[in-house]
Formats: sequence, structure tokens, C-alpha cells
Amino acid sequence: MSTSPIRLGVVGLGRAFSLMLPTFLQDRRIRLVAACDPREEARAQFAGDFEAPVYECFEDLVKDASPEAIYIASPHQLHAEHTRIAAQHGKHVLVEKPMALSLEECDQMIKACATADVHMIVGHCHSFDSPYLEAERIIRSGEFGQARMILAVNYTDFLYRPRRPDELVTESGGGVIFSQAAHQFDIVRLLAGSKASSVRAAVGAWDSTRPADGAYASLLWFENGAFASLNYSGYAHFDSDAWSGDIDEFGETKAESEYGAARRRLHELASPAAEAALKNARTYGGASYSDTSQRGPRRMHEHFGSVIVTCEGADLLPAPDGVWIYDNQRRSVRQLPTPAVPRVEVIDELDLAIRHGRPPTHNGRWGKATLEICLALIRSSSEQREVTLRHQ
Repeated sequence: MSTSPIRLGVVGLGRAFSLMLPTFLQDRRIRLVAACDPREEARAQFAGDFEAPVYECFEDLVKDASPEAIYIASPHQLHAEHTRIAAQHGKHVLVEKPMALSLEECDQMIKACATADVHMIVGHCHSFDSPYLEAERIIRSGEFGQARMILAVNYTDFLYRPRRPDELVTESGGGVIFSQAAHQFDIVRLLAGSKASSVRAAVGAWDSTRPADGAYASLLWFENGAFASLNYSGYAHFDSDAWSGDIDEFGETKAESEYGAARRRLHELASPAAEAALKNARTYGGASYSDTSQRGPRRMHEHFGSVIVTCEGADLLPAPDGVWIYDNQRRSVRQLPTPAVPRVEVIDELDLAIRHGRPPTHNGRWGKATLEICLALIRSSSEQREVTLRHQ
């Protein structure tokens, strides 16, 4: 059993990579050894930062013998192709959510990884976050009985952050469902501890300048009798981080001046091309890129809006500092220690799979089940009916 760091190659040095970079740098179980990106400036920064080879073509990256695993952080519509190619070259896969854009693509990815006998983990998703994992442990212990009802609510400025044109087209994986509902449904599935059975939803898209879906409301049922209500808005008005003590999604304190900043920034841009250029400038290798990897430990855990689990004997509230418990007698908190490494839970699962042979929780079948719900959300809204789930 090897104890050496996992040699990780990266395809896609964009926003997702920037958010995972502090984890890769601070966790000694990971070593970044190669990367691929179409942007010359991103490749140049990676080569300088890590003294490692960089490639413009993905096939050249997977032919490199250095990486034993590939972190796939390319645009959503490329996840399936990149996973299949990586598996064919014997590389384990850590693929960003959503796993793919169709169930057929998911099946192809699962088959490719099984044929090559490599592991696939779908993440980062917020169901990796420690407050949700701790809530799951409490529920599984039976201390407060079975989870019966779950409420998940998140209001953000997601739709008004700088985007490429394809990120504002739902069919290309843009909008809030593929990028944000995947987080919420992952969390709720983990906490319910049961296969989802059906979903009824309504999807909103009411800003013609940002044409992708921007909001949804849904009711999800589970085979064990539990049900969940999930609501999300990315229209940049109310910010539900206010319900978490103004601790943002990444465990940092949110400044009052950030309110409305995304909309104000967009109003200053003259065209979609200018918006895409701003996004490139702010991401890894760009002229305005801000390196956050050297910050000290975050004082709080990551989270994804407000989630309340109603069990038979208590309500559980996973929060940035731990899990708050409202039982028959009192309110208490199961405090969690300050995270020394952000998103360390992703590396825990990756390391257990690759170095210790433990099947991951967030495997291909898990990712496919979450995608099925996302697709059913769109279908339910379009057809105005409840949709039965068949791939959970």
C-alpha cells in the first residue's frame, strides 16, 4: 500500500480549479504534476508555479506517464469525453459536477472506468462538507430517529457572475440547475439516506439578458417515506448567507459592500465578449487573478445555503460551525473544529479509493443519480407534472 502523494494532472485551469487549488497545495496527499488548458497564460502560470509540464491538447496530457489521476475541471459539456479518454489511459478520475449532461454520457463514463479498473469520484460537491457529513452521522446513529422532512434554501448572485456565452445556455450546462441544483440534491440525498423516487418542480428564467434558468422550486420524495423541499434563486437580490451569520459558501465572512456587487460589475461591461474577457482575467493565470491559496485556515466550514432536517425527535441544522440540534428539551450544537485544509473531505475520499481500495461514496452511479434528478427537474417544469426517477 503506497503512502506517496497522489500524482494529479488537471484539465481545465478555470474557476473550479482555482477553488480547489488551496486544497491541492495544502494537502500533502496530493502533488500536481501536469495540466492542460487552451489558455496560454494559464499554462504559463501552472508551469511556473509547479515546474511541471503543460499541454494545450488533452490527449497529450493523458499520454504523460506522470499523472496517475486526472482532475477534470473542463466545461460541463466536455466531462464525458475527458473521463472516457482518461480511463482509456489508465488514469483515475476526479470529475467536477455535474458529472455529465445526459444519462447516456454517465453510462459511458461508468463503463469506461469499470473496463479500465480505475476509480471515478464526482466532486467537489457540497455534500462533501463536514457539517453535512456530521449531520448524516447523527441521523444514521438513530439518536433522533429517522429523517422525515428536509428543507434546503439558497439565494445567491450566481447568474450575474462573469460568464462565457455558453454558460448562459441551459442546454450547454449553463444556468443554476446543472451547476447549483447538483449541490442541493447531493446534500439532500445524503441526508435522506434513501433512494429518491420522484420529483415535482417549477423552473424560472425571467431575465432575457441572462437567458439560462435562474431559479427553481422542487419537491423530492424518497423510498423511505421522507420528502424534501428545495428552492434556489441565482438572481442576486436576497442573499441567504444572512441566515448563516454572513458566512459565505466558502466559510469566509462576507462584507456588507459585497451586496449587489455582481450586478454592478456587469453593468460596467459593454458586451458578452467583455464579460468573457473579465472572467478569463480573474481566473488562474489571468491578469487580475487573486491567489487565495496562501490564506490561513478558514474560521468556518463551507456550506450551501440553509438546510434543516426534521427527524422524528429533533430538527438538525448543519451550519458553518457545526450541527445545531433542536430536540424535545433544548438547543445544542455539535461543534466542528476549524478546517485546517479547505475541502479536505474530497481528498479523504480520493485517497481512500486510490491508496486504500475503498469504494468511494461519490462514485459514477452517485453522480448519475444526481444528474437524473437535475434533468427530471427541467422535464417536470416543462411538462407540469411529477416525474418518476428510475436510475437512483
